[in-house]
Amino acid sequence: MSDACPFMTTAAGNVVADNQNSMTAGPRGPVLMQDHHLMEKMAHFNRERVPERVVHAKGAGAYGTFKVTGDISKYTRAKLFSKVGNSCELFARFSTVAGELGSADTARDPRGFAVKFYTEEGNWDMVGNNTPVFFVRDPLKFSDFIHSQKRDPRTGMRDNTMQWDFWSLSPESLHQVTWLFGDRGIPATLRNMDGFSSHTYSLWNDKGERYWVKWHFKTVQGIKNLTAEDATRIAGEDLDHHRRDLFTAIEKGDFPQWRVMIQVMPERDAETYHLNPFDLTKVWPHADYPLIEVGLMELNRNPENYFAEVEQSAFEPGNAPAGMGPSPDKMLQARLLSYPDAHRYRIGVNYAALDVNKPRCPVHHYHRDGQTRFDGNFGRSPNYQPNSFDGPVDNPAVMEPPLRISGDAARYDHRIGNDDYTQAGNLYRLMDADARTRLVNNLVGALKGVPTFIQLRQIGHFYKADPEYGSRVAGGLGIDIQEVIGKAA
Repeated sequence: MSDACPFMTTAAGNVVADNQNSMTAGPRGPVLMQDHHLMEKMAHFNRERVPERVVHAKGAGAYGTFKVTGDISKYTRAKLFSKVGNSCELFARFSTVAGELGSADTARDPRGFAVKFYTEEGNWDMVGNNTPVFFVRDPLKFSDFIHSQKRDPRTGMRDNTMQWDFWSLSPESLHQVTWLFGDRGIPATLRNMDGFSSHTYSLWNDKGERYWVKWHFKTVQGIKNLTAEDATRIAGEDLDHHRRDLFTAIEKGDFPQWRVMIQVMPERDAETYHLNPFDLTKVWPHADYPLIEVGLMELNRNPENYFAEVEQSAFEPGNAPAGMGPSPDKMLQARLLSYPDAHRYRIGVNYAALDVNKPRCPVHHYHRDGQTRFDGNFGRSPNYQPNSFDGPVDNPAVMEPPLRISGDAARYDHRIGNDDYTQAGNLYRLMDADARTRLVNNLVGALKGVPTFIQLRQIGHFYKADPEYGSRVAGGLGIDIQEVIGKAA
């Protein structure tokens, strides 16, 4: 190792052995809390910007309702899903990922799709995106990925070289990159896009049977997208195009709706399925696990104060009633810690008591004091447990069934044994001829000006996904595909 490229260390000067792979219990197992490097990296990342969100800063939100239309009571004990016809209120927030508060709504960027369901058993937060996959599968890479999408530390400007350097060195990003630069990379409105949990979650019933699930929100309004040219034009006319459209539609009574559906995998299937069902860069083929109807989501009321309700809304994937829970998805495991940690920093330790975040059911806990305590602080009731003064007690009846795990605690290379090309190639082959042309043109436009060696590396990934895919991007950049093939080999 030369002096120009020193060993990476922690802030305390300790040398980092592996900055690519989180420590897990086995290759597919959950992330371990003892992974100090991961925890410190996430905690520091959450505190890099003040006061707006580090990611998903630019957003729009609205209230609405959810009604159960399909019976999934055999999969979960959650009261919301105990019978068809049950309903609850909700709050949804949609957002771009990389842009700041004042950025254009029509940027090519994934959209956050977060929904807070106020159920009778407490809040259920579904924190997803408008794409079913993501750029990375290991949380240790998340802050690096976001840094590559933000601003160059020298120029203070967005930089395509940073983005493509990271993506070309991270082949697991190829599936999401193909989504992003395809037609759905810029939705026409927030009402005309689907939403996905992206992560695998779990459901469990009264018998203690666990099922793995992926959530889908299918827009009733139909999918509509913007071309790159239209997006650029609209950005010059109205930076708040998506925010304005959603607000205006609801104000005039044109309430947008989404059909809520799930894919269900029995717990044991995960052990033998041909791909890792907890890999955030992969989808579950619908032929294997078809969509099952669950309910209907409608947005029908605008907030009265944007800051109080949209900016202070705080979603966290750990919020779930009994009968619902997480999975060993490494990215999700990290988000269980990272999201509430970010809220405590950005809004304050009592963020969950703000009206937009507060459950619509009784709350009993032992959290006390802290900045911005704006209620009665639970008066004279005890702030410890166990106690002899009728304080709230835990309820073993809602205990989640045990999760069977195995494996040695180590940093497993998340790329070993993973196919990062087939599903990206399948997505390309699903597109019609015109959609493929738009995808290629979008990629060529984004890759122009990027150093040639990075172009060659990225085109190699496109070629491995589908030879036509790589050849067309190479042709658009004036690169001989044979040179790409040689380097890829």
